[in-house]
Amino acid sequence: MHPILKRRSRLVLYLAVWLVFGLLLTVVFIFGGRAPPLWSLYFAVPMALLLGMQSLSYWYLAQSLPPGETPIVRMAVMWVAVGLASLVCWLAIGYVWAQYLLPDDMDLGDDAAGILGLMIFAGAIGISLAVLGHYLAGAFERSRNAERRALELQVLAREAELKSLRAQLDPHFLFNSLNSVAALIGNDTAAARQMCFLMAQFFRKSLTLGREQSIPLAEEVGLAQTFLAIERVRFGERLRTRFDIAEDVREVSVPPLFLQPLVENAVHHGVAHLLEGGEVCVTARRREGFVELVVENPCDPDRPPSRGTGVGLVNVRSRVETLCGHRASVDVAATEEKFRVSILLPYSGATAAALRATA
Repeated sequence: MHPILKRRSRLVLYLAVWLVFGLLLTVVFIFGGRAPPLWSLYFAVPMALLLGMQSLSYWYLAQSLPPGETPIVRMAVMWVAVGLASLVCWLAIGYVWAQYLLPDDMDLGDDAAGILGLMIFAGAIGISLAVLGHYLAGAFERSRNAERRALELQVLAREAELKSLRAQLDPHFLFNSLNSVAALIGNDTAAARQMCFLMAQFFRKSLTLGREQSIPLAEEVGLAQTFLAIERVRFGERLRTRFDIAEDVREVSVPPLFLQPLVENAVHHGVAHLLEGGEVCVTARRREGFVELVVENPCDPDRPPSRGTGVGLVNVRSRVETLCGHRASVDVAATEEKFRVSILLPYSGATAAALRATA
């Protein structure tokens, strides 16, 4: 469909331009052709609007003869032929309009001269401007389409990256959970059985929520609490937990399975290496225009080097950067006795909008 006809506002603006052209043509007839003012107005304005509506058809020819892809000679011959045909047709309608359709009391007068020449000149100018305008409109339309395709490709690339990160995360959970069950089977079969039951509940819920683009922070905290309950079967009193989640951030949208890798690392790389155990602390509060999520755990300065793949923290950092870019951050502070991960996310509406953009 013609871009000018897609919106009423564009058509009104287009006709307004040709109305101005008609008023200018009226002035030219009065002063250049010595035509009566009233006759010039009644004749020039309708003829200008007619030329504007006639020129709408140039859009389709301009699209079939794109500059840079069409030989100059062919383009020139085509437009000259089309322009002459349009001009002849417009002049013929103008003759009929002046001779038979104007009111009888409107006479051109004996002093008028050169009206035909002025009509030919004005028509050529109008047609040339219409062709140029349609080429400019086509260039603008192609630019907008290219920009839209670039944005679509950017969104698709981000979706693919997020799906890849989520697919990477699932086997990471399963690998560490099966290690925990294997460690219990030889020593405490009842605890291993209980852990398998809790794991079934946890994976069922995590798989359901993992299909969502975003979930409330409260549900993500619930998943983390379920995971820590599973780990408590293995570690007993050595594993202690503390959650301090402010009420005004519980409904903030976050990626599913977002806290999971952090609390998992806190247990496997922190508390697990301490004979007396330790406390995993999860806090969330609003800080100006952001939500700050903090996971802290004690660690043994003499612990052996980790044999893990490092997927968890890298995954969280990648998802934060992919979803929110420079508006969010992941900071890690490690000392000999404490490990702390702090995440800043845009608060509420901004966070939800970033996540919905990937849907």
